[in-house]
Amino acid sequence: MQRAAVFDQTYRQYLAKIGAIDYLSRADLLGVEVDGTALIIPLYNRSYAVSSKGIEGLGGAAVNDAVRVILAKYVLTCPIPLPPVSDKWMTYREFRGAGPLVSYFTSTTNKNIELHFSGATERLEMRCKELGGRIEDNNSYDLSVRLQALPRIPVVLNFNDADDMFPAACSILYQASAEHFLDMECLAMTGTLLAGKLLR
Repeated sequence: MQRAAVFDQTYRQYLAKIGAIDYLSRADLLGVEVDGTALIIPLYNRSYAVSSKGIEGLGGAAVNDAVRVILAKYVLTCPIPLPPVSDKWMTYREFRGAGPLVSYFTSTTNKNIELHFSGATERLEMRCKELGGRIEDNNSYDLSVRLQALPRIPVVLNFNDADDMFPAACSILYQASAEHFLDMECLAMTGTLLAGKLLR
């Protein structure tokens, strides 16, 4: 109950901050569309309406606390002007300031995917495609998939299944520019959210 009350207060604060800025003018910067007084933001192939009045799912999309936080921070953290698009891909641990959350990210994202999909690469591929994933041509992995966490934050999931010598291994990569659109806590949450959607 106390956690719910704390989040509700935080959520109202986020909405007030969104209402204090010209959030609709950020649509092009964020790569999203405008519908009336709301920004329509896709998050892993589900769309949400974000405005100063609230954050709601479209077409039955579920909206939990993590989704609301990620979407609110995506709007509020929007860099002006946009940073250059980076060709550099990084693991979460390589980002500046990620240190305190690396263990959390590894256990809730990489390890969960490794344990759940060991011996089931085809099922992982199917689940990724259901989230809008695009298979990448990468001979270094049994499966490499590019997904879209948010319009400006692509994610690459690389997976090698277990064999006679090694257990299953998963890595999640972000473009270096991701740090300009979300703080490290929210970036970690995009990994946890992805793992949760794949395991569902």
